[in-house]
Amino acid sequence: MIKQRAHWLSLGAFGFDLLAVAVAWMFAYIIRFNGPVPVGFWKGGLTALMWVIVVYGCMFRFYGLYRGMWVFASLPDLLRIAKAVFAGAILVMIGSALVRPAPVIPRSVLLVSPLLLFLTMGGARAIYRATKEFYLYGGLVGQGKPVVVLGAGNAAANLVRELKRSGQWRLMGLLDDDPLKVGREIYGYRVLGPISALHQITADLRVEHVIIAMPSAPVAAHRRIATMCVRAGVHAMVLPALTPLKDGQTMLSQVRQIDLEDLLGRDPVSIDTAHVSELLGGHVVLVTGAGGSIGAELCRQILQYAPAQLVALDISEFAIYKLEEELRVKFPEVEIVPLVGDVKDSLLLDLLFGRYRPYIVFHAAAYKHVPLMEQANAWQAVRNNVLGTYSVARAAIRHEVGRFVLISTDKAVNPTNVMGASKRLGEMVCSALQCETRHTQFETVRFGNVLGSAGSVIPKFQAQIAHGGPVTVTHPEITRFFMTIPEACLLVLQASSMGHGGEIFVLDMGQPVKIADLARDLIRLSGLSEEQIKIEFTGLRPGEKLYEELLADDETTTRTPFPKLRIARAREVPDTLLDHLLPWLMQRKIPSDDEVRRDLRQWIPEYRSPAKPGLRSVAN
Repeated sequence: MIKQRAHWLSLGAFGFDLLAVAVAWMFAYIIRFNGPVPVGFWKGGLTALMWVIVVYGCMFRFYGLYRGMWVFASLPDLLRIAKAVFAGAILVMIGSALVRPAPVIPRSVLLVSPLLLFLTMGGARAIYRATKEFYLYGGLVGQGKPVVVLGAGNAAANLVRELKRSGQWRLMGLLDDDPLKVGREIYGYRVLGPISALHQITADLRVEHVIIAMPSAPVAAHRRIATMCVRAGVHAMVLPALTPLKDGQTMLSQVRQIDLEDLLGRDPVSIDTAHVSELLGGHVVLVTGAGGSIGAELCRQILQYAPAQLVALDISEFAIYKLEEELRVKFPEVEIVPLVGDVKDSLLLDLLFGRYRPYIVFHAAAYKHVPLMEQANAWQAVRNNVLGTYSVARAAIRHEVGRFVLISTDKAVNPTNVMGASKRLGEMVCSALQCETRHTQFETVRFGNVLGSAGSVIPKFQAQIAHGGPVTVTHPEITRFFMTIPEACLLVLQASSMGHGGEIFVLDMGQPVKIADLARDLIRLSGLSEEQIKIEFTGLRPGEKLYEELLADDETTTRTPFPKLRIARAREVPDTLLDHLLPWLMQRKIPSDDEVRRDLRQWIPEYRSPAKPGLRSVAN
């Protein structure tokens, strides 16, 4: 039934076009003689029209004028009409010269008739589409929420075309920084000014929503514009990098709300996938701390390189259960071994290393929460982060594992807290063990805070905003480095494929971000103001410092082929480190927090006393 209807519609369109040929042909005669046409020329014109219609009809079919629907007529259809009419006009001219009818066909008719025909066919389609769109969407004009589009390129133009048909949105105009576009129109909508005038224009037009339609713009430009939207107090959405649309999918369906990652936008990570695939593909990979944020993302990315087997170890039964459920669905072709256990358990480690024979180990298991580890849990932090690292590393050496990658932190640089000091001591343990083996290559990767990780400040702020505030920030000047979890894990994989043993890789964390600014942006992203959600400064917590560092004072770095990875040349580790450290870690009593901090200074001279709490105020 549908095919029959389409067939009749196609025949109807073809009939209309043939009628347009006849009308244009005879009207050209009327124009030629400026009114009544002499009888001889009129009869000659009608006689010639019979073969002229055949010629044009063949050209219309040849150029496929009836593949598309008039309601979607656009520039490609207009080009096809132009080609068909031009080709038909040439053939008619050639036929007229060969046949030489009496009386002759006037040359002006041969020139004017194709022009009239093109205008008739193209105009009819344009009028039909406009009428149909008004019938379908005209009632929606003036309805919907007012919105401004940022950008006036190809993506914005396509988005504007869809917004015209949307009952949800009412487009007020566009903004673009190109001065040549300001004042021009796209599908009838004006480019109102530069993006820098966003605050003023949205206030004047009383617009609360904007769509950033600049998918090909640099990351820095996206970050600047997203921040500008948040600071202007508008609800911002973004059209992300364009991907091929599926059947029935629209550009509007790809538009999403901007989030914190847009405000902290970083350039996409590009890694040597061939080298990483060679490292992981077909090998058994062990990830400790696999249930955590970093460990879980490492597992996801590792599985994309088709390892022979993934062994996922975590002390949390629920975390490893959730991870296994997710990974078995996403990667059913790879064998996943979920294991629950403590990284300090040497007997368990020997058992699983002997049974599964991993080629590479990613050691992500650690206690990371600074204030929690600083008070009442200092010894547990040291035992887990140092003895756990030693136990896994020693098992890797015993079983001749090819590579061992330690996930470390920027808090290990000039540490002011027990957590950071314990991670630095873990780095030193790996450096000491590297001197004892040639079979296992040890690498360390340091990076800062990751968005959305367990214990991150972001989920805490979001929960406080959801409860009506206040949002608590320790200090107005405190700053941190941030990167996304996928980005961090990609760089970990890249670093693991580059090391030759003993390196400490430092990730490019970009520019540090003020936590207070982060809190303000999150409040605005939630559609609220600082009058509604207060920011309260509570003072630095024990062990917390204002600024994080990625390198110790007397360390230097060397470049790598990847701009986001550098190699730190760390301090030399004493030859007797392990001889003195292991008895301390294995002592049969639990030292107090103060004793732990005192002893840590013996191993790490740069470790400083924790910051004193202070400063409590409310931001207005």
